[in-house]
Amino acid sequence: MNSDTPLQLLGGLTAQEFLRDYWQKKPLLIRQAIPDFESPIDADELAGLALEEEVESRLIIEHGERPWELRRGPFAEDAFSQLPESEWTLLVQAVDQFVPEVAELLENFRFLPSWRIDDVMISYAAPGGSVGPHFDNYDVFLLQGHGKRNWKIGQMCDSDSPLIEHADLRILAQFEETAEWVLEPGDMLYLPPRLAHCGVAVDECMTYSVGFRAPSAAEVLTHFTDFLCQFLPNEERYTDADAKPVSDPHQIQHDALDRLKKLLAEHMSDERLLLTWFGQFMTEPRYPELVVGPELEEEDLLDGLQQGAILIRNPSARLAWSEVDDDLLLFASGQSRLLPGKLRELLKMICAADALHIDNLGQWLADEDGRNLLCELVKQGSLGFADE
Repeated sequence: MNSDTPLQLLGGLTAQEFLRDYWQKKPLLIRQAIPDFESPIDADELAGLALEEEVESRLIIEHGERPWELRRGPFAEDAFSQLPESEWTLLVQAVDQFVPEVAELLENFRFLPSWRIDDVMISYAAPGGSVGPHFDNYDVFLLQGHGKRNWKIGQMCDSDSPLIEHADLRILAQFEETAEWVLEPGDMLYLPPRLAHCGVAVDECMTYSVGFRAPSAAEVLTHFTDFLCQFLPNEERYTDADAKPVSDPHQIQHDALDRLKKLLAEHMSDERLLLTWFGQFMTEPRYPELVVGPELEEEDLLDGLQQGAILIRNPSARLAWSEVDDDLLLFASGQSRLLPGKLRELLKMICAADALHIDNLGQWLADEDGRNLLCELVKQGSLGFADE
């Protein structure tokens, strides 16, 4: 995608202009970001997903058994018939993993790294339905899919922003409105992290929320150091071969901190290990239990492809790749594999193509490394046969 091409999705801005002026800086309202948009899923189908065991869903009822009552799915079939006529919201996570037509919407956002996109959550709200004023710690695009929703934005927030007392929901105790709009189908609102916002359904409506992965500093430090520890021998320890006599044996001298910082820096600055951890972390699937493959022999894969079988990405899988010197790293659903540089175009195709088959795989099936990679990805579950 050319970064200098004006995009309808961004209201005529180029990707470069949007990233420079708005991304993680300020909100942007785009009227008819997707003109004449028709939701590929209706309210009944969304409610049907919320009945499924593997689907993550929530109901928020503003005036239920207690204020802002939260119920978690999966729900029974009669759960929705017992709800009030207004002021409740159903939220279903990762609908893109279960409805291919919803996943196709993400093609509009390819000016951003695909490994940064988390999922597409869809909310259905009865008239007056809301989840209260709140803020997210990540970027979000709010695409109106059906009906009308009133959006208000407010102040920038942080961990010190006061919240109402609630065991499960982070609803702001104070909301300082700065702007207000009513969105109709096809309209979209971009919000940077930590900006307070509140959406209220004008009528029965559906909103698509495209959220992004943004690991916290605490997550990065915790998970990366845990990853590093796998490669450090127990005998590698704090040393002070340059120690000098001390005047007070109870005082921790600053030269001890210098030695600690040097020890940390030696490992924390290992770019190859950092890249390996980061790629694995950012491609970790939301639902790992859905990324499971069959036992498969390479010759069976080849026979299947030659007979017309088609490989597609598992909707729950996440793929990315990077360079390491003259080699390549493929990240597939939380795992990584070092590969020779000659497979660059195959990796790009595996990550980007809608389908893999005898016609586009062609030469790669004659390459031992290529065949082995495809077989391993099917066995791991990131790729699967289309008829399955």
